[in-house]
Amino acid sequence: MTHSNYPPGTGDTQAPLTWHDGDMPFSTAFGDHFYCQTDGRLECGHVFLAGNGLPDRWRQAETFTIGELGFGTGLNACETWRQWKEHRRPGTRLDFVSFELFPMQAEEIDRALSRWPEIEAERRSLVARWPAAPNGIVDIDLDDQTRLRVVCGDALESLEAIDLTFDAWFLDGFAPSRNSAMWSAELMQRVYDKTREGGSFATYAAAGFVRRNLIASGFDVERRPGFAGKREMLCGVRRRA
Repeated sequence: MTHSNYPPGTGDTQAPLTWHDGDMPFSTAFGDHFYCQTDGRLECGHVFLAGNGLPDRWRQAETFTIGELGFGTGLNACETWRQWKEHRRPGTRLDFVSFELFPMQAEEIDRALSRWPEIEAERRSLVARWPAAPNGIVDIDLDDQTRLRVVCGDALESLEAIDLTFDAWFLDGFAPSRNSAMWSAELMQRVYDKTREGGSFATYAAAGFVRRNLIASGFDVERRPGFAGKREMLCGVRRRA
């Protein structure tokens, strides 16, 4: 799980971190890990990729745009890029756009992702291109078919301002019980508004108010078995007019 909003009233410019089990980042502000303790990379595949029908949907698309709430360590971006490279066709494009209020430093990203040899190439490439002082929009051409943009700032304000329509969403803020602003009715409505007809979302979260907010925004919401014994996750599709 990653983060994109900070507790109200704090004046920090960067989320404070500690490290558990060597290289697992932990937010002291939210009292939560940045990704699943079992295996965050496999969780990405189960929840965010499979929950959005990926990689199958890439086979029918010339261009595909993914939105993410909470860039955090960049784990989802790296695993998605890895799988995209395995399944993409020549001439197709992936645009991965993530919203993050407090971007990590390159050395923190490097340390947090070092536990997965499967994404070593993607980690090294991301860290090498990551700016020393990330702010505004971090815009990186990962390769000639893959573009990463990390929009640094408040998720709701940034999403209101951006002129994009998304095919799929990774909703990956900190746990709803610890960071309810990232799952608010207003933000979920903006996510819906920026999703094309037939577009989708997926999230590890299954809290009742999150589900209700997604339904109220207009998504058809489905419960599925969660990752690593977690009872439920949510995914859904924007209804076609």
